[in-house]
Amino acid sequence: MRILEIIQALESFAPPIYQESYDNSGLLVGNPNWNCTGVLCTLDATEEVILEAKSAGCNLVVAHHPIIFGGLKQLTGKNYVEKTVITAIKNDIAIYAIHTNLDNVIEGVSNTMADKLGLQNTKILSPKSSLSQNLTTDNQSVGSGIIADLPEPMEEIGFLQMLQTSFDLPLIRHTPLLNKHIQKVAVCGGAGSFLLKQAIAAGADIFISADFKYHEFFDAEGLIVVADIGHRESEQFTVGLLIDILQAKFPTFAVLKSVIKTNPVNYFL
Repeated sequence: MRILEIIQALESFAPPIYQESYDNSGLLVGNPNWNCTGVLCTLDATEEVILEAKSAGCNLVVAHHPIIFGGLKQLTGKNYVEKTVITAIKNDIAIYAIHTNLDNVIEGVSNTMADKLGLQNTKILSPKSSLSQNLTTDNQSVGSGIIADLPEPMEEIGFLQMLQTSFDLPLIRHTPLLNKHIQKVAVCGGAGSFLLKQAIAAGADIFISADFKYHEFFDAEGLIVVADIGHRESEQFTVGLLIDILQAKFPTFAVLKSVIKTNPVNYFL
């Protein structure tokens, strides 16, 4: 099997045209015509993950986050990005990233959060009506975030406890509680503060995402509870999603989950 066939399976689920303009999804290192010996799925393609792939006999790393975001003008190994790329090239290991295009499909990253919380009636929070001159969506299946309902209303404290347990969170940063029940829930994997106004407009009682800055918490305006659970924590189920996509297409092929902890954020409790 060629690496190209793996890429085609991923891109049939989350077409590259769905990625944001700033993004750099796609094949970043390697040749699509190489014979694929195995796939290692991860959130981040670090040098340690590349070496893990080598040890496991996999010559393709599928990552959510692109290791190359800006242009590379040299490869001297002076930082973690260059070291990772050099190690991949030296060991003939391809790196493929599937980032905001996987965020922007209705069954993508944010939906894994909704599933974990048992939400129902899921819809795209901020639909994209058109992503290019050559593509018009139905305005429901592509866009940012998810808005959905709990089966039954929950008190705020009880919901936050359930969230903490379900996502195995060391802590939750949140705005003041509003002393009302949680019924409608908005979620966005990764940095989602840009969706706060849409979550409020959609009538969400709580918005779960990551990477909110201090002053952005004020933007809740007492209209919604914002729960910042951490970037990696919000996207932790993405690797499982990637594995499910590939195993559904290639049930007998070696698709592995990285065991390397790539989260650069730690908590002192």
